[in-house]
Amino acid sequence: MYSLNVPVPGRVDRLAADLLSDLTPFDRIRDRHTLVCKRFEAEADEYHHLRERLRGALSPAPAFEASVTGIGAFETPPHGPGPVVYLAVESPGLADLHRRLVEAFGVVDDELEGEAYVPHVTLARGGDAAAVGDAIDRLHAKNLDSVTWTVSELDLWSRARREAGWTVSLPRP
Repeated sequence: MYSLNVPVPGRVDRLAADLLSDLTPFDRIRDRHTLVCKRFEAEADEYHHLRERLRGALSPAPAFEASVTGIGAFETPPHGPGPVVYLAVESPGLADLHRRLVEAFGVVDDELEGEAYVPHVTLARGGDAAAVGDAIDRLHAKNLDSVTWTVSELDLWSRARREAGWTVSLPRP
């Protein structure tokens, strides 16, 4: 399994770190923050073919803006324990790119992609329902400063290797 990820800037990591004390009721707190653009089902021996198909599908794909605009939550996520609390991301450019890649590669998971796609950076998931619910309420009440950045590269992430195997630069318009 692979995913095309948007690297998040250090300002997003610092924002997540500032929220750490509010995340303690959750079972799992993310220490690596990513923004998934598109998932791909491919075996390790198909990696080079996937990369070449992506190279064609991403050309031309210009750099685009993305903004963290607040806190969101999936009460019952399609996979894994819930709830999931996340930094909400708005980006028309990312939404357009996701649609293009779905057209080119299809949907890996109907509950996560296509019309169900919600751009986000996961902060934490799972835990005692009452404690986590209170934590989500506190997080929703926070006034976060918006973080906006220009997405000028994407990483092809290998779940099996837990690393990015390829980075593609997006030209600035």
